[in-house]
Amino acid sequence: MEHSPSAPQAAASQAAPQAAIAIAAQVRSGQVSAVSLATRALDRAEALGSEHSGFTRLLNRRALARAAAVDKLVEAGLDPGPLAGVPFGAADLFDVAGEITTAGSRTRRGAAFASRDARAIALLEAAGAVLIGTQNMDEFGYGFVTMNAGYGTTRNPHDPARVAGGAAGGSAVAVATGVVPVSLAFDTNGSLRVPAGLTGVIGLKPTYGDLPRQGMYPFVESLDVVGILGRDLDDVALVRTILREGAPERQEPLRGEIAFGRLMSWFDDNIAQEMRGPLDAFWNRLGRISFELPLSEIARAAASVIIAAEGASLHRPALEADPDQFEPPVRDRLLAGLLLPSDDYLAAQRFRSWIQAHLRRQFELADVLFTPAAPGFAPTIADPVITFDGKPVPARSHLGIYTQPISLMGLPALVLPLAGDFAMPLGIQLIAAAGHEPLLLRAARQLIDKGLCAVPAVPNGIPSSRT
Repeated sequence: MEHSPSAPQAAASQAAPQAAIAIAAQVRSGQVSAVSLATRALDRAEALGSEHSGFTRLLNRRALARAAAVDKLVEAGLDPGPLAGVPFGAADLFDVAGEITTAGSRTRRGAAFASRDARAIALLEAAGAVLIGTQNMDEFGYGFVTMNAGYGTTRNPHDPARVAGGAAGGSAVAVATGVVPVSLAFDTNGSLRVPAGLTGVIGLKPTYGDLPRQGMYPFVESLDVVGILGRDLDDVALVRTILREGAPERQEPLRGEIAFGRLMSWFDDNIAQEMRGPLDAFWNRLGRISFELPLSEIARAAASVIIAAEGASLHRPALEADPDQFEPPVRDRLLAGLLLPSDDYLAAQRFRSWIQAHLRRQFELADVLFTPAAPGFAPTIADPVITFDGKPVPARSHLGIYTQPISLMGLPALVLPLAGDFAMPLGIQLIAAAGHEPLLLRAARQLIDKGLCAVPAVPNGIPSSRT
């Protein structure tokens, strides 16, 4: 019977989780069965519970049937695909056949069941992967904390008293805890990059339009993208290749060391003390080249205007029928969006075109730019605020201060955890020119190979509320 995971048991320590590519090789060779892998992932998600696993719905029957089909192909001597038997999860923004796509909102509980899987899910399962469940998110993706009144708070596995980030925090936590090696997520304004940085996993936000959005519940059509979270860079690259369905890549010239440049001004303000030292040390290793992006604060404001206007337009009927069915923080921001003058929206879109052209010139001087993924450690759940311009402000709306300007430009960005013995994960956001994901992935590989970035071990001792 399909069910949602209940509260967690004590999580025993576990060996470092394997990469998806290694798992698939073992399944294809018959060393391990897809059914055993799916069972293990489902059991771990259930034992951790929704707050600690990131999953709000487990698909036991579907997952085990799919895994059994993969095993039958192996037994027949056939290749199930490059992700043979690999368990994965997806944010509850993607359609799953026979299920309601909640988009993290109680307003969707009476919606029609999805008639088919989202294209991204279908492509991964065609490559042999096994969907085990759907993952928690901020309501409609409008927030940076994954504190959801209807589906619960997703806790950071490195300190359960802290937020996971959002809006796709459940997807990041499922990977950070080792329940699954990869998750499908989404990014509108930093929705997967912020939790990747705060939970210590790799998060890829591709160029706008790079990956298929069919069957993904929309929020902001001009910004929404499908993204990928994983623990292994090669896994993330493989999932992206599968989702692109053979589309040709931009040919990158073969060069030696990649030239990195640090974005300053807006991206150097409001950095928390725990991030400042590690960020400067990282910069020192890369040559201390810096760039300015004028009017970055306006880019962030323009992104906020576009999100408020398009999000409010999408949800206008429900807001007019009963605004109180929305969570108060989301409701208030959507209602404010309804009041925005059309001139403000048009001005934001015009500014978007201007700053896209301006930033393109930066890539004539540097291959890859970088910023912090978030100001510092994840805020606490009890007091979810960060310091901005010297004042405490809600993390729900401000944790994406470094991701929002990049979203406006439609550029690919990849978050990597900084290597080091930190109390909590710290993330770096790498940015490349539009369509240059291969360069972005090569830059990430270079940083990992140099020991500057590394995914931290799966944390042990996640507390139990069953015992």
